[in-house]
Amino acid sequence: MLLDCIIIGGGPAGLNAALVLGRARRKVILFDEGKPRNAVTRESHGFITRDGTAPSEFRRLAHQDIRKYPSVEFRTEKITEAARHTGFLEVTTLQGAVYHTKKLILATGLKEVLPDIPGIHDYYGQSLFSCPYCDGWELRDQPLVVISEDVPRLLHLTQILWNWSRDLIICTNGAGVLTREHKEILHRKHIRCHEQRIVSLAGQNGRLSRVLFSGGEETAVSGGFISPETFQASDLAKSLGCMMNPSGGLMTDEFGRTSIPGIYAAGDTAVIAPSQVIIAAGEGSRAAIGVNTDLAHEEF
Repeated sequence: MLLDCIIIGGGPAGLNAALVLGRARRKVILFDEGKPRNAVTRESHGFITRDGTAPSEFRRLAHQDIRKYPSVEFRTEKITEAARHTGFLEVTTLQGAVYHTKKLILATGLKEVLPDIPGIHDYYGQSLFSCPYCDGWELRDQPLVVISEDVPRLLHLTQILWNWSRDLIICTNGAGVLTREHKEILHRKHIRCHEQRIVSLAGQNGRLSRVLFSGGEETAVSGGFISPETFQASDLAKSLGCMMNPSGGLMTDEFGRTSIPGIYAAGDTAVIAPSQVIIAAGEGSRAAIGVNTDLAHEEF
């Protein structure tokens, strides 16, 4: 059977694409291996009517909405290969099952690599976060640590956070070098700087309370923000020959079309940043409209 569209990725982008295509009466299968990047997150924010909803609850409600439309199927399988053929695309699952489709939406998202700090995973998603727009409100007016080994990203994150808390400590974890000019600017804002390596984090039940440095110094905090490295979670786009944009996402047009005909991208896979549920969902809707529009034109 030749499907209208296969969607790879069951995050907000893939789910919203499935909803739009289901309502357009398109035959769709959404593949999701069930390993979301926001699995450590307890609440997601910034999505009107869904502010504070747990990601797992968001997915449950999304599946509930989509199941109203019988032309959409869900498969909890990993797609390991994708190939183009004349007139259709082919995907293969880890189990070896093969599916054919007219269009393909890549909503595979990103993977993160956190700074190399002992114990950081114990706090990430509970009191250490990466997005001030998602979690800054909950940590407002508290003493916060800002950690990044990339100085430009560290300074950008600090500038954004300053509106939520004026009690900031920034750390390069021994990797980045702050110039004298950087330090003078930060000093004028009463922002403390630590360029030593962080040897450990301390706290209880996921709540960060202290940062300990290689020189023996330590500082008390209530939480903080980090700037993890992000990479494409899947190599499928690369194997298909899709062009990348300067930010490391897939290059797309206004309807999610990539540089390869028949292949579309949505969510963090294309946008990279800002990374928010509401933006990813909107990207999914846009790509789905692109798919349906192109299918309709081809049918005529």
